[in-house]
Amino acid sequence: MKPIQVGLLGVGTVGSGTFKVLARNQNEIKSRAGRGIAITMVADLDVARAQAVVGAGVTVVADARAVIANPEIDIVVELIGGYGIARQLVLEAIAAGKHVVTANKALLAVHGTEIFAAAHARGVMVAFEAAVAGGIPIIKALREGLAANSIQWIAGIINGTTNFILSEMRDKGLDFGVALKDAQRLGYAEADPTFDIEGVDAAHKATLMSAIAFGIPVQFDKAHVEGITQLAATDIKYAEQLGYRIKLLGITKRTPQGIELRVHPSLVPAKRLIANVEGAMNAVMVNGDAVGTTLYYGKGAGAEPTASAVIADLVDITRLHTADAAQRVPHLAFHPDAMSDLRVLPMSEVVTSYYLRLRVADEAGVLAQVTGIVADAGISIDAVLQREADEVGGEGGATEGTQGVPQTDLIILTHDTREGTMNAAIARMQALPSVLAPITRIRKEELA
Repeated sequence: MKPIQVGLLGVGTVGSGTFKVLARNQNEIKSRAGRGIAITMVADLDVARAQAVVGAGVTVVADARAVIANPEIDIVVELIGGYGIARQLVLEAIAAGKHVVTANKALLAVHGTEIFAAAHARGVMVAFEAAVAGGIPIIKALREGLAANSIQWIAGIINGTTNFILSEMRDKGLDFGVALKDAQRLGYAEADPTFDIEGVDAAHKATLMSAIAFGIPVQFDKAHVEGITQLAATDIKYAEQLGYRIKLLGITKRTPQGIELRVHPSLVPAKRLIANVEGAMNAVMVNGDAVGTTLYYGKGAGAEPTASAVIADLVDITRLHTADAAQRVPHLAFHPDAMSDLRVLPMSEVVTSYYLRLRVADEAGVLAQVTGIVADAGISIDAVLQREADEVGGEGGATEGTQGVPQTDLIILTHDTREGTMNAAIARMQALPSVLAPITRIRKEELA
């Protein structure tokens, strides 16, 4: 049988890896797919460089629309990235009757509803395993492997850059800025790391997982997004002493009130497997009513790990290329007419527990003032600790302030409470004359 023909848009890191892995494992891939898969046409603005990657047997052009217009091309792989031209090209490929494979989580998180609707109407597939967690087959697991389950929650380390930075901060006691520079020097962070360190990349991925898990439309605009730029080495050390590690988590959860969709730093018990995921690795925990909690771990980025996911999508499409469109797995796991209108909760309605650190004047009555405000708000306290300087290697603790006021750190761990309630309590505590610096608040996730 003639190989299915693939057009590749973009021959960067992932595009080059996809071509290399497909060529290296062609016989095994053909045996699994039932026919060969061949990249026969490539579009890249740097034609000479792209031609050097793919060799003389592949047509290379500068205009991506020439690939889409080629009637011989069955599948278009979009590896350009971003929201702009990538959206236009994907929609044009769908309109031309081409199946699409993409690693573009930003595009799907923002424009996924439009793209999936267009694909459904045209009877073609849009596959995006590579868009979330690189080489970890988490989309396949959520969409097919866990189809028997009512998913209860997902929590994932889904950005390798931030996980590397947090690992460096914990292992070496570095401040955020120093750890970021190390990550950039070693190639783990981009020259402009904003999407990573501000949590946007993780939120794109969490949005897609949430849609698949709960059968809701992709709604990135409703996600709560916080990054790691405000984290201090002091808090990472305190967390360690208390039996926790701080991770940037993408969390989505089913509740009686609606769906939680949030990305932020979280204290995670050190005994949890996910708390021990270090460096640039990714991991996703999924809790289903039948299966319980499962963990998926691996490389979340890189040329060949991401290429593994791209090619898995190519194999799936090749197998189903001639199948009745109604018999294919729906893009977001649920059939379009069975999608839910469950609302995504605003962060003020989310219920979780908290770690609070207050730099306060080291004088009588301060602890009573602070805990009194917490009690008045109806927030249950799990633990209150005072940390001295030598307990955190000389950082924080009882010190002389800039105006000679003795200072110490109060650490409060709470039980579950509503975020809006906590916000009001923090505002009251911050207004106390004895509170000498902005209060640090980090959410705590037991993931039990």
